[in-house]
Amino acid sequence: MSSIHSKDYRLMIERLRKARIASGFTQLQAAVALNKPQSFISKVENHQRRIDVLELKDFAKIYKIDVSKLL
Repeated sequence: MSSIHSKDYRLMIERLRKARIASGFTQLQAAVALNKPQSFISKVENHQRRIDVLELKDFAKIYKIDVSKLL
């Protein structure tokens, strides 16, 4: 059975995780900044939950990077 996540999506999530770490955020700190539970961040980074473009934009905002850096 194939993954529901494409190679490009997996790479985007890896960039997202690296951006969080580079910004100095823990998963909990990122979750608080996004007004989400910590499990939201964990599930996104572990490919258990997909994010939409608006959520991606919110991540980029708190990490202070251009959203294009995540794509």
